[in-house]
Amino acid sequence: MSQIYDRVALIGLGLIASSLYWAIKRDGLANEVTGYARSAETRDTAREIGLCDTIYDTAAEAVEGADLVVLCVPVGAMDSVAKEIAPALKKGATVTDVGSVKQAVIEAVGPHLPEGVHFVPSHPMAGTEHSGPRSGFAELFENRWFLIVPVEGSDVDAVDRIEALWRGIGSNTARMDPAHHDLVVAVTSHAPHLIAYTMVGVADDLGRVTDREVINYSAAGFRDFTRIAASDPTMWRDVFLNNKDATLEILGRFTEELFALQRAIRTGDGEMLHDYFTRTRAIRRGIIEAGQDTDAPDFGRVKK
Repeated sequence: MSQIYDRVALIGLGLIASSLYWAIKRDGLANEVTGYARSAETRDTAREIGLCDTIYDTAAEAVEGADLVVLCVPVGAMDSVAKEIAPALKKGATVTDVGSVKQAVIEAVGPHLPEGVHFVPSHPMAGTEHSGPRSGFAELFENRWFLIVPVEGSDVDAVDRIEALWRGIGSNTARMDPAHHDLVVAVTSHAPHLIAYTMVGVADDLGRVTDREVINYSAAGFRDFTRIAASDPTMWRDVFLNNKDATLEILGRFTEELFALQRAIRTGDGEMLHDYFTRTRAIRRGIIEAGQDTDAPDFGRVKK
């Protein structure tokens, strides 16, 4: 793959940013990648492991001269970061983000960007429960979806270059409008995470079940709940606060479905339960057939 950008700046150096760096370098998609993280400890770790060509102590320094700036910070920090870097952005640069919410990010970032700087929001549908600069790996985005959410008046060439970059690191791409994006991810990501946090919380609250019993006797279902419930709490707090309408809509529908299943169990309606589980199993199989997961034992998450 040929080089797409000369200089890329990564603001925030967690799982997504570190994976982006390794993928960009692996595939030769940029000549130079700079980085910045708010925490001095994170910056020191990035320098130690060779993450980015140069790590700066301020976000403004990191974005100077960058052709592409990728905001990899929690959604709640987008506003302050955009305000900080705005004076240092060069004319013609593109700013994108990897936030899990799009309408709130557009409202937080867009007003701060100077004329002549292009804004093309995006969102990788990829991740793990791990966080921090050490957690990244170049293969994270392979055959996963990168959603591109152009704003009104987005520069066509800027959008195309962003898409070329995401495809260059192995992702599939699709374009969506912000409201539709936020509803889709409320179904596929946000509500499942909230349900996982809740299920783990319920287990913790059951006084008759000790921590040791929960840990020692965890079956596969509970283990999968705890996996995504281990995700970064700051990131998910900001996601729910900034995508509340879509998340509450999906949680309302989830509650209705749960009540229907509750009634079927109470009334002994085995036919309803069997039909429901058959339909939902087909959806799971569709995810595997689409290459978005594996049917390997333990979902492929075995120790190497």
